[in-house]
Amino acid sequence: MRRSWSLFAALVVATCGVVVWGQAPAKKATTPAPSQAAQKITYPPIPNPGFAPARPVDQTRAVYQFAAEHPEVLKFVPCYCGCESSGHPHNESCFVKRRDAAGNVVEWDAHGYG
Repeated sequence: MRRSWSLFAALVVATCGVVVWGQAPAKKATTPAPSQAAQKITYPPIPNPGFAPARPVDQTRAVYQFAAEHPEVLKFVPCYCGCESSGHPHNESCFVKRRDAAGNVVEWDAHGYG
């Protein structure tokens, strides 16, 4: 009986050794691709309606960039200035006038500028 247990234990150890040694080397963890918003995207120039923006230019540029990268957020923010009467269904429309088929901004709306 003792010999059976010794044989069984040796068989288990040998099997574990084969499994461990037979495994492919561990692959390095791959970094997931950055989200579309995190990738470097080019935009058309910020609109210049001929007057200074209501906020600093860097802040205005950041808001337009947010509008370009997060339409899923601004589509749920209603317009608060009454511009829905001019065809703006949601806040994204105050910044983005037109997108291409891939969703990239092709033309800005100057309404969000000031």
